[in-house]
Amino acid sequence: MIVAFSVTPLGVGEDVGEYVADAVRVVRESGLPNRTDAMFTSVEGDSWDEVMDVVKRAVAAVEERAPRVSLVLKADIRPGVTDGLTSKVETVERHLAE
Repeated sequence: MIVAFSVTPLGVGEDVGEYVADAVRVVRESGLPNRTDAMFTSVEGDSWDEVMDVVKRAVAAVEERAPRVSLVLKADIRPGVTDGLTSKVETVERHLAE
């Protein structure tokens, strides 16, 4: 499964990059395949529990320093698919090249 999520600290001002970095650090240290872009961090794992544990810990990392946290999450639950973070993008790129 792939989960794309965004954690936003509230009540800390406009510059939230250092708080978001705390969440991304948790994801990267998890060892699961992941990708971060300007709006979301995507993480891929074999099970709901595995991926959601990482999301929960990422939110907790931001909660440690922010009085309020917003979480946006989108999940692609597709058993048996691996390397979806790469293969999905490769499929789109292949169609663009046609």
